[in-house]
Amino acid sequence: MPECSSARKAACQTTALLFIAAMISLQGCSYQHPVIFQPQNPPLFFDDGDPASLQTALSHQYRFISSLEKDTTVNIGGMPYTAAWLAESLAAFQEIIDLEPTPLELDRIIHENFTIYQAGGRHKSGAEMLVTGYYEPLVSGSLTHSPPFIHPLHSTPSDLVERTTASGKKVIGRIDDGGRFQPYWRRKEIEGTDLLRDYELVYLKDRFEAFLFHVQGSGRIRLPDGSVRSLQYRTNNGHSYSSIGKLLVDEKKMLLEEADTNAIRAYLRRNPAEVSRILNHNRRFIFFGWGGDEGPKGSIGVPLTAERSIAIDKEVLPMGTVAFLVTRRPVLDENGEISHWVPLHRFVVPQDSGAAIKGPGRVDLFWGGGPLAQAAAGAMKEQGYLYFLIKNTFEAAND
Repeated sequence: MPECSSARKAACQTTALLFIAAMISLQGCSYQHPVIFQPQNPPLFFDDGDPASLQTALSHQYRFISSLEKDTTVNIGGMPYTAAWLAESLAAFQEIIDLEPTPLELDRIIHENFTIYQAGGRHKSGAEMLVTGYYEPLVSGSLTHSPPFIHPLHSTPSDLVERTTASGKKVIGRIDDGGRFQPYWRRKEIEGTDLLRDYELVYLKDRFEAFLFHVQGSGRIRLPDGSVRSLQYRTNNGHSYSSIGKLLVDEKKMLLEEADTNAIRAYLRRNPAEVSRILNHNRRFIFFGWGGDEGPKGSIGVPLTAERSIAIDKEVLPMGTVAFLVTRRPVLDENGEISHWVPLHRFVVPQDSGAAIKGPGRVDLFWGGGPLAQAAAGAMKEQGYLYFLIKNTFEAAND
């Protein structure tokens, strides 16, 4: 989940799959969002997705926003909105969707009853965003180290320490033999050593597949007995994410438009001597735990909904809202290959964040699992636009 959330989280500007992770808490806090504005020409609001999935996503979003203190304040476009106001906005929007209005009626109702905000985009001169995708991988694994299952994913080690600075920032590290707080070990220092011995959760066949789990932040494991278990993001080693796709582009090993997951996998297979150097370029290391039956969860702690949940930068864009995404999506042919791209106009919900999803110009769409999800997540590097809907009035403001 982009390392998505609790599912996950991740982010490069050259490959959609190498992205996404982190639990957020808004309680008692106020965030500034100066990179959001009210657009002069908002889009036509109509939805081309599955109505049932929208209802599911909205119910999960309402669960999150209702768990916050009612006076929690989120500053959107210079306006302070309480969690209670956001909850009322979600409830009002869900009531409108329940009426099953026609696309034109829906657009009219939204314009009459909601204030529309737009994410600021990647550049000061425009509001275009880079839209990527992430998904929930399903791979074979084993609970024991037995060839070909030799590449481990790990649980959180006991020597990992989380602290909060005076400014409220969370830092991750370890205590050395002298009692000093130090950065936690990097990927290069962890892999190929016994630093995490006894913290192996499961073993995979392929080193790159294990690396992709660190990027996605969650997934499912099919064990030798045929059972399937969910693996969820727990925490990380505190180091920043670095894209290996960008590294290969910068080194002129491949072109920007070529740098998707399949191309990177193929390059590593052709150049096995470079695998360690390239993978270790990303110093960030993810720790996992077994999950439940609900599927991957986003950083706000609720289950993600395929083609509805998005990951954004929670420091500059508002979680706990309903949003509208305009971009393109791929269509697969009978062989499971991308045949062409079509427009996507869809109501979505910000429920995740990621180490590589930074700034007002990045959004990561969760595709779920399966062939389409894997293909879309690996290929999406699309231009798009993101809007947020807030109810004009707050009837419970004086309660």
